Amino acid sequence: MVKPMLRSRSIKKRRVRTPGNRLMTHFERKKPNVAKCGVCGKPLHGVPRLNPSGIRKLPKTKRRPERPYGGNLCSECMRKLFRKVLIKQNI
Repeated sequence: MVKPMLRSRSIKKRRVRTPGNRLMTHFERKKPNVAKCGVCGKPLHGVPRLNPSGIRKLPKTKRRPERPYGGNLCSECMRKLFRKVLIKQNI
């Protein structure tokens, strides 16, 4: 019987044949969903598909794009937001 923590459906099971020709089960956590834009829901480019502990281990520049609202909005929605703000300021 495996450990109780490995009996969860949230853990992916992979059958692996060892060099000694035995079949073993390797347990891996599933990948989290792709980060999506807060406005339009498109997948965000430049944001890795890692769980929080994996993201914490990355350098800051690899965690999200280096632009305003990077990691929250896609580039198109960010541009639309900036245009909207600039039009409001000019009126």
